[in-house]
Amino acid sequence: MNVIWRTLFVMWRARRRLRSGGRLTSTDISRIRVTTLPTDLDVLRHMNNGRYLSLFDLGRWDLLTRTGMADVMKDNNWYAVVSSETVTFRKSLQLWQRFDIESRMLGHDDKAIYLEHRAVVDGEIYARVIVRARMLKRAGGTLSHEELFAAIGGRPEELPDVVPWIHEWADASSLPSTKADAPSTW
Repeated sequence: MNVIWRTLFVMWRARRRLRSGGRLTSTDISRIRVTTLPTDLDVLRHMNNGRYLSLFDLGRWDLLTRTGMADVMKDNNWYAVVSSETVTFRKSLQLWQRFDIESRMLGHDDKAIYLEHRAVVDGEIYARVIVRARMLKRAGGTLSHEELFAAIGGRPEELPDVVPWIHEWADASSLPSTKADAPSTW
């Protein structure tokens, strides 16, 4: 709930940008401007590390809306869940500092869609996150890429293959499936 107003504003603005500027392709970069607010800070008076992930969600909403994916997902009762993500920090964002969230699709494999989000100040990367998201059906089950591509008119030709290190990261950071045992033993 702590970023709900920002989320609603980003979704509203993304719809306006979609109507006025047209649809983004699967390789376009989405950019939104954000300001570090007092509620984003931790006790060290810079942006809290967990807040980056919440704000990167804003970039994901903008990207999904402006590519038309949000409408396709809504029409078909599909949704995406983040199955893993990793964030790397370079510089701290300070109170009232304005920055851009840049978001793009990295590609997909048979189980997931991969995205990248960056916090950028004056063209310089402050933080980056790689996201692995699974597409699910509200009726239950995982959405196949065949179903997804059929709904959007085919696989976008410009969609790149996922680079090998992303697959290595996904394998190294994965947990057992929800149907398998996953005991917490140290």
